[in-house]
Amino acid sequence: MSTLPNLRIDGARLWSELMETAAIGATQKGGLCRLTLTDLDAQVRAWFKARAEALGCTVTVDSMGAMFARRGGRADIPPIAMGSHLDTQPTGGKFDGVLGVLGALEALRTLVEAGYETFAPIEVVNWTNEEGARFQPSMVSSGVFAGAFDHDWASGRSDAAGITFAQALEAIGYRGEERCGVHPLSAFFELHIEQGPRLEAEDKTIGIVTGIQGIRWFETTIRGQEAHTGTTPMGLRKNALLGAARLVEEVEAIARSHAPSAVGTVGRLEVKPNSPNVIPGEVFFTVDLRHPEAAVLDEMQQAWTAAGYAVTAELGLEVEIAKILDQDPVRFDAECLACVRDAARAAGLPAREIVSGAGHDAGYVSRVAPSAMIFVPCRDGISHNEAEYASPEHCAAGAQVLLQSVLSYDRLLQERHQGG
Repeated sequence: MSTLPNLRIDGARLWSELMETAAIGATQKGGLCRLTLTDLDAQVRAWFKARAEALGCTVTVDSMGAMFARRGGRADIPPIAMGSHLDTQPTGGKFDGVLGVLGALEALRTLVEAGYETFAPIEVVNWTNEEGARFQPSMVSSGVFAGAFDHDWASGRSDAAGITFAQALEAIGYRGEERCGVHPLSAFFELHIEQGPRLEAEDKTIGIVTGIQGIRWFETTIRGQEAHTGTTPMGLRKNALLGAARLVEEVEAIARSHAPSAVGTVGRLEVKPNSPNVIPGEVFFTVDLRHPEAAVLDEMQQAWTAAGYAVTAELGLEVEIAKILDQDPVRFDAECLACVRDAARAAGLPAREIVSGAGHDAGYVSRVAPSAMIFVPCRDGISHNEAEYASPEHCAAGAQVLLQSVLSYDRLLQERHQGG
């Protein structure tokens, strides 16, 4: 087998484009607020489309708004894809997701400028609504792509203003004709910041992501009775917020009882009628449970639902618990991981294997195509925060490993097809 080409990405150009796109939805504290399917999302999508087309790519959009920028290869086979997402949290940073798309775009640009023709077509993907900040659950388009979510159910999800996912897609003009999920891939590679402290603490530049811990999301609604705070005796109250408060502590206790790997979070809470002199009659909140082992996650789920019904029954409240996300622990493809290991080694970069604590689009895509992820450090492990930061050197290193990983997998596909 001949050696892979010694192509080098342009780290300064990648950094320049990261800063350029960070102006679209910039916040006063230096972060980003670019919620999915908003006008700002439409702006960054147009930026991405223009850059991809300037490289000679054909850009298509599927029915969930996912964008695919394709450069053809010598063979007529499904593409090797790389990418991530361009939407952010309400107080997000410049790198979460964005590095994965722009790093992939820079890798593709490097191939184009070198005139290097791959065996398989190469695509850069921008998945819709990875964050789940506007529409729940997260990773909804890659989930539909992989068959984890029903297309019509996902299209009908509503934001806080009652706008459905489908309506928002139509409003910004990014509802494509291709049915989500019929787009075949030979493989998928995703570059991302770690969103945790381990790589930085160990002075490692590259995380070889072997898998993703399991995730369960629940939407919970507790109903009591609204009443006057001054005239209703304590013993006669049906305070929905009291039930929610006790269950927030239960979520904390469940996670701590499965230390050190388990985590549990109540991240969103809405109180009605939200008046200072009215006993809360209804509370809606979300519960996020995670663990690397499916059996332990099952135990956590059982403990959570049991607590939900027990606490509310004791207080005379009604409760509804709906599971809206169920992602089992992911183990990434061995051949894809070998390509990442070889790429990090060839680049002379210190690396370690790591399991992702956060969910990513690659987790769902791995159900339908061989997949792997590459992590680079972020300062102090901070993410989902305007202070999120990854250095230019680390961003460049991640994009370089991404490029070489894709080229290695392309060589595997060539050998496989020619050998057949």
